[in-house]
Amino acid sequence: MIDPIHIWTGDLNAASTGGAFPTRVGLYDTTLRDGEQTVGVALGPDTKLEIARALDRLGVDRIEAGFARVSEDDERAYRLILEAGLTAEVWGFARAVPADVSQLLDLGVTATVIESPVSENKLAAYGLDRAEVIKRVAASVGLAAENDMTVCYFAVDSTRSDLAFLREVYLAALEAGAREIAVVDTIGIATPETVESLIGEVRTWIGPDVPIHWHGHNDFGLATAGSIAAVRGGATWIQGTVNGMGERAGNTNIAEFALAVEALYSVETGLRFEEILEVARLVQERSGYSLEPWKPLTGDNLFIRESGAVAMQFHEPPAVEPYSSELVGARRAIVLGKKSGLASIRIKLDELGLDIDAEHMAGLLDRVKRLGSDKGGLVTDEEFRRLAIEVTSS
Repeated sequence: MIDPIHIWTGDLNAASTGGAFPTRVGLYDTTLRDGEQTVGVALGPDTKLEIARALDRLGVDRIEAGFARVSEDDERAYRLILEAGLTAEVWGFARAVPADVSQLLDLGVTATVIESPVSENKLAAYGLDRAEVIKRVAASVGLAAENDMTVCYFAVDSTRSDLAFLREVYLAALEAGAREIAVVDTIGIATPETVESLIGEVRTWIGPDVPIHWHGHNDFGLATAGSIAAVRGGATWIQGTVNGMGERAGNTNIAEFALAVEALYSVETGLRFEEILEVARLVQERSGYSLEPWKPLTGDNLFIRESGAVAMQFHEPPAVEPYSSELVGARRAIVLGKKSGLASIRIKLDELGLDIDAEHMAGLLDRVKRLGSDKGGLVTDEEFRRLAIEVTSS
């Protein structure tokens, strides 16, 4: 659990965020499967093993090792990850197809998600009717359960399905031997209010003891909010990916969710936040994409300040930041440019061990601002040294 000493959010939330939150929620990471569905991303077996080990250090509870039927490389990745001796549980992924389940059993996988479509849009796309879906779910879940495999039934496009059919297919999966179920916002359309209500409704269907997963997407920018609403509604597992990577607008960012639910709602996740920057950068580099520098939790700019107005407060981190850089092992720094002020200049002079007379400060600031404007960017430390020499010698 995050040490409160690192959180500077004030008292307002405590007065308004009450509700039926659990003391802990589990983290199920699907970076190696749903995350790899990011356009242009292809992770080889050794890379998947490297990322799985990083996820294990990060403290996620469950790691979905990919989709073994995709390729021989993905099957090999499963073998490597299963042999790695990870603390996290290694989960499989299968369609409601007996061949998918059989392959996972042959690999020695002991727990898996089994998915099928449930919305009319998806059924039409696959050319399936409801009876066939029920038949396939019962057969594949039954095969897994007969072989002592833990199954979470994953209802694709739950949030656009007919609720009567959704109830029917969940109950069929449980009757066939599923031990957990996943409510899935495949297209990312559910508002937080809808998520909480739907999870609560599903709970009335399946009883109090069956764990509920929430799997959200970020098409309307609501993935983190929706995941928190799911926990409020009764979900005990949240599925997501590192950096929120995934198809279209991506999945729930698992670390952003963990930070929000721990810091703002006092729900423990077990995530080791001091590892997140390293893990986020590893996944980003191996996947070949870039992240916005202002991205929550892992963005390069979160603890870097250019504005002179903010630099005046830099010595008091709670004045300019909602949580400590120490929480995630990030570096705080002042950079110089068009928006700098005298406080920025003083801090940078101290940092670089430079000493100039007070009478030259305004002139140095003017040169820094002009150079920043001319460059359309930041003034480097070397450029600042040069400007300091010029202003004191002129």
